[in-house]
Amino acid sequence: MQPVEAQGEAKAATGVVDRKFAGTPLPDLQFRDPAGKVLDLGAQDGPVLVNLWATWCAPCVKEMPQLDALASALEGEVRVITVSQDLRGAEVVTPFFAKGGYKKLEPWLDLETGLSAQFTPEGALPLTILFDASGKEVLRVAGGYDWGSPEAAALVRESLAAK
Repeated sequence: MQPVEAQGEAKAATGVVDRKFAGTPLPDLQFRDPAGKVLDLGAQDGPVLVNLWATWCAPCVKEMPQLDALASALEGEVRVITVSQDLRGAEVVTPFFAKGGYKKLEPWLDLETGLSAQFTPEGALPLTILFDASGKEVLRVAGGYDWGSPEAAALVRESLAAK
């Protein structure tokens, strides 16, 4: 895999905002981080932006620093949760996070790929889904997206305000 900066910065993100699944409930699934800490996705008490990604997925890798910046920009408003779909789990995710130096993202692991099975059975990554405070889907983006842009933060805020 090429380093992030070599992945063609001029290439535009291809993800499209899709609202046709609005109202789908936040799944009641649990994930662990490499240290064994548990995340109960269904027990979130506010809006969450869930990103399904993998270390082998070039658009996913490109999005990670952007999602970290977005998590910082939306701190206190929306929790950004990244869930790795890597079957090798901590073996590949831990060094990836160490190299990336992310300040707001946590390395959640989905070794059984339960999120992919539920939301993208075809296995297309990245997939990012915004859920409101009541745990209902507001929008999703399949494919790469520029989450580091001011427009991305505005999209999240406006989508939640429109509810």
